[in-house]
Parts: sequence; C-alpha cells; structure tokens
Amino acid sequence: MFQARKKRNDVKLVVVILVAITLVCPGSVWAKKKKDDAPKPSVLDQLDYSKIVWPQPPAIARVKFATYYTGEKLDVGSGKKRESWMDRVAGEQLATEKTKPRFSLLEPYGMAVDSKGQLYVADTKVGAIFIFNTETKTVDFIKNGSDAHFGRILGLAIDDNDNLFVSDGQLHHVLVFNPKHERRAVIDEALVRPGGLAIDAENRFLYVSDVELDQVLVYDVDSHKLLRRIGTTGHKHELTSPGDFAMPGGMAVDSKGNLYVADTMNNRVEVFDAEGTFVETYGKNGDGPKDFARPKGVAIDCDGHIWVTDGALNRVQVFDRKWRLLTYMAGTGTLPGQFSGLLTVTIDKMNRVFTSEMYPGRVQQFRYITDAEAAQEKARQQAETDKKSIRAPAAKPADAPTQDAPVQKESAQPKA
Repeated sequence: MFQARKKRNDVKLVVVILVAITLVCPGSVWAKKKKDDAPKPSVLDQLDYSKIVWPQPPAIARVKFATYYTGEKLDVGSGKKRESWMDRVAGEQLATEKTKPRFSLLEPYGMAVDSKGQLYVADTKVGAIFIFNTETKTVDFIKNGSDAHFGRILGLAIDDNDNLFVSDGQLHHVLVFNPKHERRAVIDEALVRPGGLAIDAENRFLYVSDVELDQVLVYDVDSHKLLRRIGTTGHKHELTSPGDFAMPGGMAVDSKGNLYVADTMNNRVEVFDAEGTFVETYGKNGDGPKDFARPKGVAIDCDGHIWVTDGALNRVQVFDRKWRLLTYMAGTGTLPGQFSGLLTVTIDKMNRVFTSEMYPGRVQQFRYITDAEAAQEKARQQAETDKKSIRAPAAKPADAPTQDAPVQKESAQPKA
C-alpha cells in the first residue's frame, strides 16, 4: 500500500512540475520550432509595386507607387537558433521572430524634403519629427524634450539652405532649426494656431496658415518679420467670400510665385499672387469629380499641375492650370494607393510625391511621370506599333489563290 501511495505521489509531482513549466513557457515547450512558424510576409510585401500605376493601361502611366514609411525598420534576429525551453524562460527571442520598432508613425501630418533627399515627417501624436533616409529607410529624429520642446507640431517646410520650419499649434509659434537640427529662432508674432507652411524661395516669403485666425500670415523667411496678412479674421470660420478662409490648411507655391491655399471648411482651393492679391478660387462641396469634401493639402509638380488631398473622400486629385482633372487616386483602405485619414501632400525636386495618413500612421511615396517623360513614352509606343505594322504580312483578298487551292482553269464555252 505504501508503494502504491508513493507511486501516486510521484505521478502528482511530475504533473505539478509539467504544469509549472507550461505556465512559465506557454505553448508546447518540448516541440522544436518549425520552419512554417517563421513570420510570413504581409500582403504588401508580396505585391508587385511596378504594376500599381495611374491611370491604368493602356493609357500611359503618370503616377507610379514606389514605397511606404511607417517608422523604424523591423529588427530580425542574428540567425542563431534558440529553440530550447531554457532560452524561452530566459527571455531569449527566436531568430525568426521580428521585434517591434521602438518608434512608429502614429499621426503623421506635415512633410518636407531637404537637399539630400531626406524626408521629414511631423507626427502630432508621437511629438517628434521623423527623418527618413529614403534610400535605406533608416530613420533619425528630432525629439521632444531632448532636441526641442514640442506641443502639437503640424506643418513643416525647408528652405534652400536646409533650414527647417516647424509650426506648433499648441505653443502658438513656428520653430526654426538650422541644418544641424539645432534650434535657431522662434516666430510667434501674431500667431494663434499655426498649421500649414509654405516657402517662396524666389521672393523669400514664409507663408503660415492659422486655423484659429482664418488667415494666412506672410513673413520674411530670413528676418522672420511679419509682412502682411491674407484674409479676414474674427468670424469663426463663417466667411465664404473670395479671398477669405474658413480654417485654411495646406499651401503650395508655383514657379510664378502664386500661392495655393486649401480652404478646408469652404471645400475649395484659393489662389493668390505674390503680392497677396486674390486671383481665383476653385472647387465646391461634393463627392463627384473636381469636388472637395475636406481639402487638406496642396502641392505643385514641376509641370505646374495642382495636387489636392481630400481628408473626407480619401483621394488625391490632379489638375492642370485650367483646373481640368487629369487623374486621381482614391479609395479608403490600407493597400498602396488607398488612403485612410488622408492629410497632406508634398512633391520634391526628384518628382517624388509623398502623402501622409492619420489612421494607418504611414506615409506613401509615389513617382510622378513628367509631361516630357510621358511624351517620350508615347513616341516609343508609337514606334513599336509602326515596326509591328511593317513586319506584318499584307492581308490577302478573300478570293486570292493559295498553294492549297490552285487556280481552276475555265472550261471552253461553246460559241453561240
């Protein structure tokens, strides 16, 4: 009886040990890591990005999807296998497991590109400026607390000397950083809730849209002195008259010095000359072609086309100088070319187009195909078509003789 009782106690002890090990090491601790357990590539990793273009073939592509940015690159293990349960208890990570990045985009807003091609992204929720190397996708930061003091950063702009301008709606100012990312100056004259930023490098203007004042304030980009205001303030986003705003957002400057402003709550884009004189307005509330629901950002490409982002419709529309719709990218989602919480757009000197989105927390990069490149591609396609038509054999008449069907001689007809 004693032996039987001892045997039962030994079995209970083994069970207790196994349960304890299982609690410390969830899952089957005795099973080896299988190859199938390795992280599988996401849908985005399996897509052929070269096929994602606008407009769709057979039309000549004018916009191509390139890549996207979400934060720091994921770190993959060193390649050494760690498969024992002791490694799991010690907190070791399998080489096939990916770690989470320390910093990810959560609410990216304004963007700018410096002379080195680096992409700067202001993240209002993280409270930092992400600086992406677009070649390696590595990222550096201008951090809140250590490098600067940020409240709610929104707009970014970089001048031709690589000075960085950062608008802060919560702290009511625009910070200026030198190319070494050292704080150089503060612009706070007359500002309440600064948002969008744009620089006219030729005329040396810094444009700042203020959503609380319903105005665009114009400063000297070098001395930071306030020069003038555009729009009327004090009406709580109710003015709809040409030249006035209701919560102005993103802005852009064309090659002639004209200023384009996304008049968000009025669902239109307004244009002013370099002196601040009203030129024209375009757009109306709606969800059809050429309509806007909540225009957020504006950008101008090298051919003078106007790109406008719409936060409510999650689409980008591209217009020529006569406001004719050329193409658009639209759709709510997280696939390339789809948007969710679309905010701003910027275009650099390399014809790269960047868009920021709130809800996925990402920036998408596209490639703009210029008018000259499109004309060259059209000529190439036409030449290919001409060559094929020359090489193709001429069509034979339906009743033409063939080798398989020799000509039949007519039999002699009797004379009358």
